[in-house]
Formats: sequence, structure tokens, C-alpha cells
Amino acid sequence: MQQIRILHTNDIHSHFDAYPKLATFLKEQAPELATALVDIGDNMDRFHPITEATGGKANTRLFNKLQYDFVTFGNNEGITLDYQGLSELYEEAEFSVLAANLFEQDGYYPHWVKPYEIKEMNGVKVAFLGITVFYQHFYSLLGWKIEDPYTILKKYLPLLKEDADIIVVLSHLGISDDEELARRFPDIDIILGGHTHHVLPDGRLVGDTLICGAGKYGQYIGQVDLTYDKEERSLVEATAKLHKLELFEPDKECVELIKGMQRSAEQTLHKKIGSIEQPLPVQWFSPSVFPDFLAARLREWCQADIGMVNSGVLLDGLEKGDVTLEMLHRICPHPINPCRVTLTGEELREVAQQALHPEMEQLRVKGLGFRGEVMGKMAFSGVRFDKEPISDGTVQITAIYVQDRLLKSTDTVTVGTIDMFTFGRMYPSIIRAKEKKFFLPELLRDVLAHSFLGD
Repeated sequence: MQQIRILHTNDIHSHFDAYPKLATFLKEQAPELATALVDIGDNMDRFHPITEATGGKANTRLFNKLQYDFVTFGNNEGITLDYQGLSELYEEAEFSVLAANLFEQDGYYPHWVKPYEIKEMNGVKVAFLGITVFYQHFYSLLGWKIEDPYTILKKYLPLLKEDADIIVVLSHLGISDDEELARRFPDIDIILGGHTHHVLPDGRLVGDTLICGAGKYGQYIGQVDLTYDKEERSLVEATAKLHKLELFEPDKECVELIKGMQRSAEQTLHKKIGSIEQPLPVQWFSPSVFPDFLAARLREWCQADIGMVNSGVLLDGLEKGDVTLEMLHRICPHPINPCRVTLTGEELREVAQQALHPEMEQLRVKGLGFRGEVMGKMAFSGVRFDKEPISDGTVQITAIYVQDRLLKSTDTVTVGTIDMFTFGRMYPSIIRAKEKKFFLPELLRDVLAHSFLGD
């Protein structure tokens, strides 16, 4: 019987305090075990100054230091960096990047990607194959071609079944897809998952496939122990467990490395990009200058009839004087892109009615690229509303004017806003809209930076 151990992390999202604890944990692992260390994506997140300043290369450096074997990437690597940024992210990697469903536009794999790799562990051939979330439109806008992961697995699994003893999939698809993969492809032995931040303390069996997930932000490192019978050529046992990293003391050398990265990032981001003659204050729950300014800039950037953005995306205001990259990153850290949506007058009325409701303004938002706290008051540009109070204390929109033109319910109007509203369930009319144009790779803070730089 051969014993094999796989250690896995996922969705660390640039929580750099996790790495020193990871380093301590890895030092304490029994060296005699045949072990592979893998990450399942969204390791980096541009909310953190170190990642922003280095384009994620500091994250790659830490992977090298911790001696990862295999890594796949998630949407935070894949679609918050431009084509060149993702192409260069792993140029100094000492590990293999596995992403079987990402291609150049010509249909070939990028030079830095492998679909899979087979690693011999204790005389057992273990195949590791990576797949990432199928955000086809966004990858296409950035110059990539991404394929349906189910189609890719159907292509590669027969080959791996012949060449390997155990098949492990690194899946940045989410728990629902992981369960469907297990049902549809019983030849997969282990699915190490991410994207939906699921926590599976003992794994989850679907058929004979063990699905694993280690939460988010480096809360856990996952451990999978495999027992393989070489004579019978069969996987006898597979067990999963999670280790809480908060129980481990930070490795001092790793702490000092990250402190140096932080100092370097601060120097990079303190670059002046412009100046303002008047302060731009922000209030989350009352009208304020900065959200109105951003709504107007979104309207211009997206070449739309009106602009619309929630005050909560601006975490702080700006004082008059110089504006630096650090300031814009601090007040607008989200990996959120501009977006233009075409709505009818009735759909815009529905959206505005929802946006103006006090419960929506107080809504605490998690995910969807949002790195703030609360939705806040909606700011609009190029539009005004006639409203009247109703009995529950809210208001009813009675008329909408765009450029002083009364908007009829059947008229169409373009809205320059943020891609966050096209996801989730906040604004069904925006989600259902057939005409959407996403502006990538620019983030909201790039729109602001462009405004301060001028034409």
C-alpha cells in the first residue's frame, strides 16, 4: 500500500497574513510523506496594495518560497489583469500553472500554461489537471479564448485514465459545478475546489469522487490522504481534513519578507497622477460630491445617456491637492469594471425605484467584486426623477427626464454603471438586459485616474 498526501489552498485573495502561518504549517509536515502542495486560484486580489503594486508577482514569489507544485488561477487572476498582466504573472514561477481550458486566440495554450501534469508519488502516477471558471465573454474581451471545462474534461480524462493511477482536478468552478463534475465524470478521484469559498471539513463524496474545499482567505489548508494498492491498481481509501491556520505561529522569515514587499509597494503607489483644486467628499447615505463626480465620469467613459453608481464604492473622499495611485487604490480597491447597459424607460424606473429604497441603501454587500461595506445611496448623472412620498415612508417615481426629455416607458436609454450590478440579484432588469458592454481591463479607479490626468 502506498501513502500519498496532497495539501491544498484556495481563495486566499491576497490575505498576506496567511502566508507566514502556512510556512510554519508546511515546516511541521512529516518530510517522509510523498506530498504535493497545490492552490486552486484567486490567490491574488488587487484590493491589497502589495498585489496592486506588483501586478500579483509578489503572490507568485510567495508561492515559490512555500514551494508549491501546481497552481491554477481564478477569476481574480484571469480577468482583473489585462492580457499582458496575466501573461507575465507567472514568468518567474517555480511551479506548474495548470489551466486546461484557457487558450490563446489561435487555439494554442499560452507558453506558461499546461493542461495537466503527472507527478510520480511513491511510485504512483498522480495526474493533476486544472480548470478555471468559464467567464467566456470577459476572457474574450481581454484577448483570451476560454473553453467549457466540461468539454475539456471529456477530452482529457480518457488520456489520463490510461497514463495515470489517480486523477486529481484543481477546479476553480465552485461547489455546484464540482458536484456535477463528480456525477458526470466518475473517473475523477479527487476534486480540489474553490471559487465559492466552500468549507468541507471532511470532504464530500459524490459517487466515488471526493470533493474538497478549504474556505477562503487562508483560514484553512486542506489535506487529502490517499492509500493506493499498486498490485490491484486501485485507490483503496481517500480521506480529507482541514487545518486551522490561526493555530500556527507566523514564520518570522516570511513575515519579514512580506514587510519588505509592503515597503516597496508603498513606494510604487505613492506616484502622483494629478491634482484637484476642490475636495471631493463622500457620504454613503446622503447626496455628496464624489459619488456624483464618479457617476458623471462613468457616463462619459461608457458613452451612455446617464451614469449610475452607488456611493458605497467610494470608501473615502479626497482632499484638495495632489492625487496619488495609493489614494485611488485605498478609496476604490474593488476589481469592478465599467459597464454600459441598455434599458427601457420602464426598466430604468424599476431599477431607480429599487435603488432609492432605504433597505437597498443599507444593504451590506459581499462578493461580486465589492470590497467595501455597504451599498449606500445611488448617485445618478444626466437624469432626474419626479417623486412623490407613499405611505410606507418611501417614494414613488412618477416621471423620468433624460436631458430634460420625458422618458416614456417604451423608450430605450443607455446607462453607464458598474459590472457588479449585472451579477447577483440586486437589479433583475439590469441582469436580464440583452445589450451590455463591459469595459475591460479598466477598473473604477482607472476611470478616476483618467479624470484627474485629463485628456
